[in-house]
Amino acid sequence: MKKVRDRNKERVLREYSVEVDDVRADIKVVSHPNEFVPLYRMSFPVIKAATEAALDYVRERLISEMDLRPAEILDPEELKATKEKFKAKALELLRKEIPGLKEREYKTLVGILTHQSMGLGVIEILLKDRNLEEIVVNSSREPVWVYHLQGGWMKTNVMLGSENQIYDYASSIGRMVGQQITNLNPLMDAYLTTGDRANATLFPISSSGNTLTIRKFARRPWTVTDFIESNTLSLDVAAFLWLAIQYELNIVIAGGTASGKTSLLNALTPFIPPNQRIISIEDTRELHLPDFLHWVPMTTRPPNPEGKGEISMLHLLINSLRMRPDRILVGEIRRQREAEVLFEAINTGHSVYSTLHANTSEEAFRRLVNPPIDIPVALLGGLQLIAVMHRDRRRNIRRLLQLTELIPSSGPSEMSIDLNTIYQWIASDDKIISLAKSYRTLGDIKLYTGMSERDIEKDIEEKKEILQWLVKNDVRDITLVGKIVSHYYRDPKFVLEEIRSGKFRPE
Repeated sequence: MKKVRDRNKERVLREYSVEVDDVRADIKVVSHPNEFVPLYRMSFPVIKAATEAALDYVRERLISEMDLRPAEILDPEELKATKEKFKAKALELLRKEIPGLKEREYKTLVGILTHQSMGLGVIEILLKDRNLEEIVVNSSREPVWVYHLQGGWMKTNVMLGSENQIYDYASSIGRMVGQQITNLNPLMDAYLTTGDRANATLFPISSSGNTLTIRKFARRPWTVTDFIESNTLSLDVAAFLWLAIQYELNIVIAGGTASGKTSLLNALTPFIPPNQRIISIEDTRELHLPDFLHWVPMTTRPPNPEGKGEISMLHLLINSLRMRPDRILVGEIRRQREAEVLFEAINTGHSVYSTLHANTSEEAFRRLVNPPIDIPVALLGGLQLIAVMHRDRRRNIRRLLQLTELIPSSGPSEMSIDLNTIYQWIASDDKIISLAKSYRTLGDIKLYTGMSERDIEKDIEEKKEILQWLVKNDVRDITLVGKIVSHYYRDPKFVLEEIRSGKFRPE
């Protein structure tokens, strides 16, 4: 007899646990028949009323006795030291106030006190869940929402007690980075030292209540292995992009919101040779390069409440050209002057990589040559490739939609640029196909290296062998990927022989 699934029954989609500062939470993601989105349920250790009262007393004593100065909050090392002092003092007081508990129970209570007094309470658990990308508080009247990497938007069972609590959390985040959120300044965008980005708004600007949105910095950045294994990139495209990065061609990565633009840029950075100096410039710290590379990360700074002290992307771009960079990575092209400096850098011999909001290579080109960016076509000629990322929301997948090269040509009156799409994703087959032969990219590599077309083809095949080895051996650490690439640059023959013989064991 055929089994019929009960559509009125709740289904568990995944279960796991998260532990932060000895506080363990069990997570259960379920599909509920009365809900249109999955539910993210978090369960905590149960604390008795008497223990809760003792915790409140200990917390008040700790706050009054410990000097949490602004300097200690702003400096990550000082913050860490202060947190350890707080924990030690909390443990001492708890042993006196609640004798007879097991050691594990004391540690859990200390962790809860730490989250309540020096953190964001229960949100600290969400921040440490590696499966979450975004944490959203819309008001105290509705549950916290999260964006889960495996299931998209989910409603949690976490409620914040009041609008004041949301405001306190937003203010706490602001103090960490020297910003304020008040009725006079009801909007705040803060970039934390952890790389996370927090945005807050106050009622009545947000008419349903105070809001808090935290976009988490990826603790383990995606690698080219992840992109190939998930079919976001084909092996051919990955090898082609590796070739372009190695030989210092310039690339703009375009795409819509959350399509994976920055993730792809990050995944390509291990292909940069280790003997080159890299400067990255971002509004929010998202890039995470192999730790042995010669890399100087820089981030912008918004003005203070008096409108002073701003460090813009333009400031950093101009300054970076005085730092003798070989490669410049820019978070996103937005404005004309920034783009002009960027393309001037290309035309003075620097290799540049950046991202841009656009849905196709044609749209990316139009955005670059029209206001507000408005780059002269002659200046744009230094850009070789546009890679376009796409997020298919129906299937919840990300794919490289197009890889297009820009081919300058001189007309009778002025220079023009033709777009030659080399690879394109076919949505109906979920496959990236070769659409046309490369002219500009291969031509530039031949010009700058003296390699023949046969040499380049052999080079690409070797790179595909190494990429296949990375996927087969599940190498997903970005530093290890970078070390393997660097070993190959130093002694390609040895690395290929070791891979082919099955003996390759990178450090």
